[in-house]
Amino acid sequence: MTGNTKRTRVATEGDVLRAVLTARLAAREIGFDDGTQQMIATAASELARNILKYAAHGEVIVTETVRGKRRGIEVKVRDRGPGIADVDKALQDHFSSSGTLGLGLPGVKRMMDHFEIDSRPGHGTTVLIRKWL
Repeated sequence: MTGNTKRTRVATEGDVLRAVLTARLAAREIGFDDGTQQMIATAASELARNILKYAAHGEVIVTETVRGKRRGIEVKVRDRGPGIADVDKALQDHFSSSGTLGLGLPGVKRMMDHFEIDSRPGHGTTVLIRKWL
């Protein structure tokens, strides 16, 4: 079961900031502590910035989620960019196709309770992350 959903289209740096703020405020509303709110905001920031870096535009969808007695937040980030040729490699620390530190996706995966990625070259990328209270 899912609750309130907030969508942010991402095509500019300002959109990234709105998506990050949306994720943080949703985390606060759900009841996460300040540190976990920041962790969720950081993960949303990394994924939203990847939209600008690799795909130019996309969408961030933030949803309160409930599974049985568990309550949490789900953030889905998707684009129709070039996709990731080797997802396993992209999830390794220090791998970067753009000259960065290569800690983004692996860091997001470590911070969240659930991480899944679907990416196909030429079709785009969708990342779904979840954090439970």
